Amino acid sequence: MANCIRCGRQLPGLSFGRKVCQWCVQHDAAQRGEVVDDARQPVMRTPWVRRGESTISLTQIFFGINVAVYLGMVLASGSPFQEFPGMELVRWGANAGALTLSGEWWRLLTCVFIHGGLLHIAFNMWCLWDLGALSESLYGRWTFGALYLICGVGASLASITWNVHVLSVGASGAIFGLAGALIAAFKLGEFSVPREALSGTLRSLVVFVGFNLVFGVASRVTDNAAHIGGLVTGLILGALMAVFAPRQEHAPRRVLIFFVMILALAGGASSLAHHYGLPLRLRRVNLGQASDFPQPGVDPTLLSRRL
Repeated sequence: MANCIRCGRQLPGLSFGRKVCQWCVQHDAAQRGEVVDDARQPVMRTPWVRRGESTISLTQIFFGINVAVYLGMVLASGSPFQEFPGMELVRWGANAGALTLSGEWWRLLTCVFIHGGLLHIAFNMWCLWDLGALSESLYGRWTFGALYLICGVGASLASITWNVHVLSVGASGAIFGLAGALIAAFKLGEFSVPREALSGTLRSLVVFVGFNLVFGVASRVTDNAAHIGGLVTGLILGALMAVFAPRQEHAPRRVLIFFVMILALAGGASSLAHHYGLPLRLRRVNLGQASDFPQPGVDPTLLSRRL
């Protein structure tokens, strides 16, 4: 997090070359007699007071949604310590290629808040709590929220692109997106703290990504395509924001960056549907059949799971 080296006030996220806040700049100018006596000093909150800010972060809200969905699935199935069966995951909104491509595109997002078992959600929520808090403090609430959701969709789309015959659930794709955005930010952004102070965090992020990708290759139930899709989406968004919209006041540029990425993902979804001979449409599909899906033997009730 970038802070003023004089007073400690928080600087805008990814502040390029700005080591001193606006308040201290004008205060120093006033001390040197370079401004008139009645010039207005900018009002900036002191670094130790946070007035008017919600005590609940968006990271905590996402965490709560994931836990609430998991508890709902436990109450519905009665199996708190066992993995949920495939049909249960489908009912709650898992990313199933035959259903998603046939019109249930909302599964690209709903699957991000669904987990297959206790260990699955425990590990993902541990990662979300740490990386989410770091990302939200760096980017701000709304940017972090858009980044998380878009990376989740990018991960889900990569999953069904790589293997359309599997179920995919979990927040790990979106979490990899946060890691990718943070890596791009620490690599391309400029902060008021020495670069050496960021190197440790950057190394930890790279190790986290590398270890989990290697583990995903060795595991038979890990959806590594979703991890890579989320990571690439996050790297692209993080790099674009670091170069073109590093500060909080660059909100319109960030909106444009997110809009372009959403269009790119929509184009990818359209191309994927066209590849299977399906029109791009939004509709509900019966669980027992996906008759418009051209692949033989694809039954959404019997798809393999990949968590």
